[in-house]
Amino acid sequence: MTDKTTVIYNDTCPICAREVNAYRDMSRAGGLEIVYQGLSDCDLARFGLDRDSAARRFHVVKGGVLYDGIPAFALLWDDLPRLRWLARLVRLPGVAWLAAALYDHVLAPALFALHKRRERRGKARRIA
Repeated sequence: MTDKTTVIYNDTCPICAREVNAYRDMSRAGGLEIVYQGLSDCDLARFGLDRDSAARRFHVVKGGVLYDGIPAFALLWDDLPRLRWLARLVRLPGVAWLAAALYDHVLAPALFALHKRRERRGKARRIA
């Protein structure tokens, strides 16, 4: 693992890719050394992940530790000056609980279901 902040995300998801591209643009504009690894070009085993587990949630590696979900977003937002306020916000006790519940039980499962549907469609097209 690396000491640099590393973002592991589902680059085959249009929603995820768009959001992470905005983060990438912010980090480049600020001269920040954040590594972005999409599922398509990442050695997931290096991080102890397989393709499905990596696609299920947003992951950030920082200080050699793998984080996922809202804590991962907050760590990345800490590094992006324009989003530090958001990191502080999602760490507030009531907000942290609500953000985690929304991400864990609604957003992440919905995005993963869309990911699996895109994979099935892609396989069906290759077979046809």
